[in-house]
Amino acid sequence: MQTYHRPNRRQILLQGASAFGALSLSPTIFQTAQSAELERKRLLFFTKSSGFQHSVITREGTELAYAERLVTELGKKNNIDVTCSKDGRIFDKDYEQFDGFFFFTSLDLTTSGTDQQPPMTILGKKNLLESIAGGKGFAGAHAASDTFHSEGDRFEGQSTPDPYIQMIGGEFIRHGRQQEATMRIASSTFPGLPIESDSATKKSFRLNDEWYSLKNFAPDMHVILVQETEGMVDTDYKRPAYPATWARKHGQGRVFYTSMGHREDVWPNPIFESLLLGAFNWTLRRVEAEIPSNLETVCPKASTLPNLK
Repeated sequence: MQTYHRPNRRQILLQGASAFGALSLSPTIFQTAQSAELERKRLLFFTKSSGFQHSVITREGTELAYAERLVTELGKKNNIDVTCSKDGRIFDKDYEQFDGFFFFTSLDLTTSGTDQQPPMTILGKKNLLESIAGGKGFAGAHAASDTFHSEGDRFEGQSTPDPYIQMIGGEFIRHGRQQEATMRIASSTFPGLPIESDSATKKSFRLNDEWYSLKNFAPDMHVILVQETEGMVDTDYKRPAYPATWARKHGQGRVFYTSMGHREDVWPNPIFESLLLGAFNWTLRRVEAEIPSNLETVCPKASTLPNLK
């Protein structure tokens, strides 16, 4: 696991402004002010690691992890009560009190695995999926797509993905080295995107992170950010452009996922923070957004996978 020197807030803001170039940050401030006036909601931030445990969600003793602290603070500023947990038993009953869930997890959560925290029960997984289909919100970051993998060859697509993968809308294959890559904005009107929709010069940004190569995309997804692969190194990205951030409906529930979030310096970045807040507001039904299916339009060759065998 790679660790990072944690910059102070001023350094992070300067890095964020530099990394995203000319993107306007004013909508971030505007949305935060609006969010504080919206209906109070309860969000469960679930960070159990049955597989690899990322540094951003690794706790030291009883202290909350880095990402947990940032999300909790973001919630306080925006009228969202955030509860952080690694205990899978919460989905046996206590999950009912939450309006939505935010996952940064890995592998089979019904096993104690790497972090040795109590696993989710089979009933708990069923409760999670049924509650989302029934109307609760779900947001996932980074390793949330490296959770409950589908049966079959990891380097091929599956005709019937795992039910959790069907819900979240895509599945992790593998990643290459961390590198700066281009995110093309396919849906500039999704809540939280700090970009002027009529600006021809603000259609993409570049960011250094650990980028996931993904598969098993839900055909009804609304792609928000596209992973541009041209110029990227490592065979994992020798494929056409594919979705990296999206939204979709799962039954009556609202689902959001972004592959961003491996590195600590990504989490407090103004652009990532604004997008995350927009996702919370939308999945928790505090704001509305049109999310028509656009996969075939913006990523027509997304199902073409890299040759990793």
